[in-house]
Amino acid sequence: MNRYSGDADDYYVNVNLNTEMELPSNRDTVLHFFEQMRKGFPEMSNFHTRENGDLVLEGDKEEDSYRWVSIEPRRLGSGHTNPESTEDAYRQHELLLELAPPLLTISLLDCEALDVMYGFDFTYDGNHDEVVAEALGVGGALEGLLEMPRAKVVNFEPSLTMALDESCQLQCRLSIETRTSAHQIRTGDFAEDQISLYFTVRQYWGNGPDLSFLESFRRQREIGEELLNRSVIPRIVRPLAQVIASR
Repeated sequence: MNRYSGDADDYYVNVNLNTEMELPSNRDTVLHFFEQMRKGFPEMSNFHTRENGDLVLEGDKEEDSYRWVSIEPRRLGSGHTNPESTEDAYRQHELLLELAPPLLTISLLDCEALDVMYGFDFTYDGNHDEVVAEALGVGGALEGLLEMPRAKVVNFEPSLTMALDESCQLQCRLSIETRTSAHQIRTGDFAEDQISLYFTVRQYWGNGPDLSFLESFRRQREIGEELLNRSVIPRIVRPLAQVIASR
């Protein structure tokens, strides 16, 4: 069981490799790449094309834990939902980053950015925005607005991006996505849906860094885990889970 399984209904670790040029789409190249990924993780056996043309290899989404890999025009994606451990998810992402340069001809020159993203979903059938505001607060300057008679929070999706180096090429971003509509608040008829929290460590390429994709991934995940354990989990994820549990 992963260390974050008790903090949210679903937890996932994703990687996105964003490119400047379009990725290969010819049959032999794509199938060979996916075959190599499946050799590493045989549970990914379902291959299909989305309506928008994205190519996907994935496991059984009916299972609590599943893997997926996708090829989009200018993005290579890899994800593991509810992994047994973060290390189990990392093994998949490392294989992807080892295979992508030779099999999909992705070079460091072609890379726009590499993302390592940690996601948390919380299922709740009430006002998502109100829950987020209660759990995290809106800041002293805005608290007075919540004291207005009959006031209800309709939209509150905090987002923060920070540079982690002087060049601003290494960044982290935290964002929360809610799925409550004004109609639901007005009628009181709420659907059971998920509040999503995304924490991403992004490395832009451009003039640097002097690292391989695999080396950058390992540095980014080390930074990501440090910030998760120090701030994101205790100060954001758990307070949000506690407010939801109290409703």
